[in-house]
Amino acid sequence: MTQGLLPTPPASCRCGSVRIEIAGSPIVSAICCCESCRTAGHALERVPDAPAIVRPDGGTEYCLYRKDRVKILAGPEYLQETRLTPASATRRVVAACCGTPMFMDFTKGHWVSVYRNLAPGTPPPEMRIMTKDTPAGIGFNDAIPSYSSFPPRFMIRLLTARARMGFSRPALRW
Repeated sequence: MTQGLLPTPPASCRCGSVRIEIAGSPIVSAICCCESCRTAGHALERVPDAPAIVRPDGGTEYCLYRKDRVKILAGPEYLQETRLTPASATRRVVAACCGTPMFMDFTKGHWVSVYRNLAPGTPPPEMRIMTKDTPAGIGFNDAIPSYSSFPPRFMIRLLTARARMGFSRPALRW
């Protein structure tokens, strides 16, 4: 793991067979309301005994971490990826041992989006993004700032994280 950064308690699937070490703070903690996250989230929830990951308002909560700070500690043989289409650059990864959605990996990016409910001590959502895809009739009754797409501070944080990584784009392998 990255020198000087202490790992947080591992994120794990519900049965504990898959554990993920994450060092450092997230780039951002967000609720994504895009159609892809909602569609994939509902598909993942249809797996027998899978936990709910799509909020009643249609959002999915993630903490985005640099890929160089994420390591699969246990259970890589249980990880299975799904994609909305075969050509999709985004893969959602599930622990097949218990049906727990674990993370989303934009394979062309330098970050991994860990489902926020998996890792102890994650910060609360800082922003809600892609609200332009929110289904009609859905309202937000909280103080979380909402943006129709990706706000500048979200993009600046991603770019800053990439610069701190020397503009590398490591692959997340297991």
